[in-house]
Amino acid sequence: MIQKRISKYISRFLASSLLALLPLGVVAQTPRLLPEVKDSTALFRGVAVSADVVGLIQMAVSSYGQYEAAMRVNLKDKYFPIIELGLGKANAEDAATQLSYKTTAPYGRVGLDLNLMKNKHDINRLYGGLRYAYTSYKFDLLSPGITDPNWGGTAEFNAKDVEGNYHWLEFVAGVDAKIWGPIRLGWSVRYKRRLAHDDGFVGNAWYVPGYGKSGNTRLGGTFNVIFELGGAKQPKKKGEKNDK
Repeated sequence: MIQKRISKYISRFLASSLLALLPLGVVAQTPRLLPEVKDSTALFRGVAVSADVVGLIQMAVSSYGQYEAAMRVNLKDKYFPIIELGLGKANAEDAATQLSYKTTAPYGRVGLDLNLMKNKHDINRLYGGLRYAYTSYKFDLLSPGITDPNWGGTAEFNAKDVEGNYHWLEFVAGVDAKIWGPIRLGWSVRYKRRLAHDDGFVGNAWYVPGYGKSGNTRLGGTFNVIFELGGAKQPKKKGEKNDK
């Protein structure tokens, strides 16, 4: 009789112990979920305007170049929508053929840059981006005359206000650095890929505003002086006091 009571007591004790340990095992095997950390950075972080120096140097040392300015918006220090507008000019003459080429026309680009830095809020930035560009232009192709090598005589060739247009993409890699206050300097390298074009009835245009010398693909670059408002300071952490 005593043995039965002891056995019954031991059975109840083991059953209660197993039930008590079971939730602990389940809890131990359940992975803990870390709290989600939200990005508290404001969406709008500033705006910047810039001017390209490379085009000005081209105008000074060669027969073509451009005036170009840009405006970009800073979103969370990560995304930078940008608009680039310019005026391309060329006035060139071939010494061998005496053909001259003249054009002056506006062009535009629209695109997006991504900040590739690990610390997105660093005052210096590394970019990768893409542009879609377009220009519609007119050009003059003038010649003092073409001499017939067999029969002699000279035939003039003049083509004025020939209409053309270009569509192209630009793949961009660049950096910009803070110099002082709102002043920054930026460099970019660009790979240009022509999408569609119409050169008019005289064949390939010698120079296309914003694109450069015509061709299917080409490399280019910019050196920008930038004036930026906002986005240059590290965002304050929650609970951080303002500097005195």
